[in-house]
Amino acid sequence: MAKLKLLLPYNFTSFDHKALDFVIDIFGDSKNVAVTIFNAYTPIPQIDTAATSITGKLKGSLSYLSQKISEQEAELQTIKDKLVENGFEDSVVDTVFQPRKKDVASEIIDLATDHKFDVIVISHKPGKATRFFTGSRYNKVISALKDLTVCVVT
Repeated sequence: MAKLKLLLPYNFTSFDHKALDFVIDIFGDSKNVAVTIFNAYTPIPQIDTAATSITGKLKGSLSYLSQKISEQEAELQTIKDKLVENGFEDSVVDTVFQPRKKDVASEIIDLATDHKFDVIVISHKPGKATRFFTGSRYNKVISALKDLTVCVVT
């Protein structure tokens, strides 16, 4: 039997943690599910910080941003470890941590179509019902993908 390919976009929020818990609760005992945890981060601009005194002041901020990106990459590995601890085999859990070239919704759509995922489990911040239908990221992902199940965890 072919493995169900599941995509879990993860942006390090408490809502994403709920989506992770959902994946563990629903799919943790299944041996036919492969999970990819995905994060597209905003890349740090390349600035020559030694050129002038003004850009030299940016050096600390750029260093801080680089450290945050490294921490998020390490945290993504921690998320993978949590899935493995809760029933998933290490060989079926993958992480994709890449610089963002487009908006987040387009990155999710591209990854989902390029790698032919079967299910996307995406988190959504609860609020007014109208936000669910007008929220550009969710609206774009849900409306752009065909022949794919999108599970929204609120």
